[in-house]
Amino acid sequence: MTKEQFSLLLSENNLMLSQNQLNQLDQYFYLLIEKNKVMNLTGITEEGEVYEKHFYDSLLFTFSAFFKKEGASLIDVGSGAGFPGLVIAICYPNLDVTLLEPLGKRCNFLNEVISALKLINVKVINMRSEDYALTNREKYDFCVSRAVARLNILLELMMPLIKVGGIFIALKGDKGDEELSEAANALKKLSGTVIEKQEVTLPTNHDKRINIFVKKEKATANIYPRLYAKIKKKPL
Repeated sequence: MTKEQFSLLLSENNLMLSQNQLNQLDQYFYLLIEKNKVMNLTGITEEGEVYEKHFYDSLLFTFSAFFKKEGASLIDVGSGAGFPGLVIAICYPNLDVTLLEPLGKRCNFLNEVISALKLINVKVINMRSEDYALTNREKYDFCVSRAVARLNILLELMMPLIKVGGIFIALKGDKGDEELSEAANALKKLSGTVIEKQEVTLPTNHDKRINIFVKKEKATANIYPRLYAKIKKKPL
């Protein structure tokens, strides 16, 4: 995917980026590749692939009618190198974005990018999600996660962070339907309702993406989330 194709696809989905935002994405790409030489951030380093598999992929869920474009709070759990949360912060400057990442070195990289790009709508928290949820329950309008864990595990980690009526978006690949079936009990126990399943094929390499939108219907019981070892050993 060329940068021109990237911009055209975004505009076709009513996302018009300014020249400054496009420059910020370029700078983000450069910083990612430079830092990747000394620490493992991504196995994808070719510019066109980064724009398609990281930048464009990170934005797909924002094309949904369920996604509020302004004035909302969003947390990206397990942000890693900043996908999707940092891309969202660049492209939607009116959103309040939190990047939650347990690894300190990755947090340092995220903060370096935020500083270099002069972003003011995003902050980084160096914590595990189950610990962060203890004092930040039902705080966010949107929670998103990409390439962190299977859906039945993710739901227990994410749902406590979302406001009642808020939405969790799980960014999945071609096994999304399988994970959704596996997560039926977790959805029931955590009062989640699937309101949209967005199926998209990436334009160049044709990889399948399934983004699952889960609305939180009522407050999450205080027993959740359990310790991560228990969640992983015995998912809901």
